[in-house]
Amino acid sequence: MASSTATLPSKMKAWTYSEYGKSSDVLKLDSDVVVPQLNDDQVLVKVVAAGINPVDFKRMLGMFKEFDSPLPIIPGFDVAGVVVKVGSQVKKFKEGDEVYGDIIEKAMDQPKQFGTIAEYTAVEEKLLAFKPKNLSFVEAAGLPLAIETAYGGLERCEFSAGKSILVLGGAGGVGTMIIQLAKHVYGASKIAATSSTGKLDLLKSLGADLPIDYTKENFEYLPEKFDVVYDTVGQCDKAVKAVKEGGRVVTIIGAVIPPAFIYIITSNGAVLEKLNPFLESGKVKPIIDPKGLFSFSQTREAFAYLETGRVTGKVVISIIP
Repeated sequence: MASSTATLPSKMKAWTYSEYGKSSDVLKLDSDVVVPQLNDDQVLVKVVAAGINPVDFKRMLGMFKEFDSPLPIIPGFDVAGVVVKVGSQVKKFKEGDEVYGDIIEKAMDQPKQFGTIAEYTAVEEKLLAFKPKNLSFVEAAGLPLAIETAYGGLERCEFSAGKSILVLGGAGGVGTMIIQLAKHVYGASKIAATSSTGKLDLLKSLGADLPIDYTKENFEYLPEKFDVVYDTVGQCDKAVKAVKEGGRVVTIIGAVIPPAFIYIITSNGAVLEKLNPFLESGKVKPIIDPKGLFSFSQTREAFAYLETGRVTGKVVISIIP
């Protein structure tokens, strides 16, 4: 049984797709979606903002359909919003709490049918954390999947103080987080990162000691090798040439070439709680693309922009203006 003092609507607006394909072809705004029912361990979140990630449009294209949940699907993993109802076993959150998180525990194993690009979403308590007080809902919505992926990959390759790291795709959603975590959470001795020419200053501002312009330089042929290479762009074949003997290569996309391994996120609110002090102190900052904030009605445009592959940091949809 779930409890609530407020009277909640039975229907809501949400963006959905009923077949796989390009976002511009299949994504539709539906004003007659049933507000999700809660399980005992879930809270109902009134969505203020939702971050979108490449996994959203890849899923929409049908790349994961053999282990997807049934259609129709509401896309969206990342959420920031306000708790409006709690399940009977929920201990941590109450109505009115401002929360954020990646609502899909395992992206590659029957991901939730109903995501976050909707007025309400139901999510397990364990996947959420309190929103950092200094961040807006839009900023918080751009964090969960990216920062948890960055952190999880660094943990898996046993990154620690005094080690060096090369980040491939340093200006992307995950890359911007890896650089900041490597510097401020782990105490990296040296951080190198790749981007296109116009984004090198951003890499420096995030904490990269060696920004590399991939349009002009082949990082894999640098005389310097790194303890860890974190590949966010699918260049594993080059990444393995840039790592020291005995070092680690982690990738989140594409073919895996030994000794590299692939990291697939498992969402966990405890990770966000652990990182909240770094966010609240301002040491680690969300990076939203300068053109990356879209209104709920512009969800198709938001996906079109994300699909260009030119995004700096994150794209976020503001559900409540």
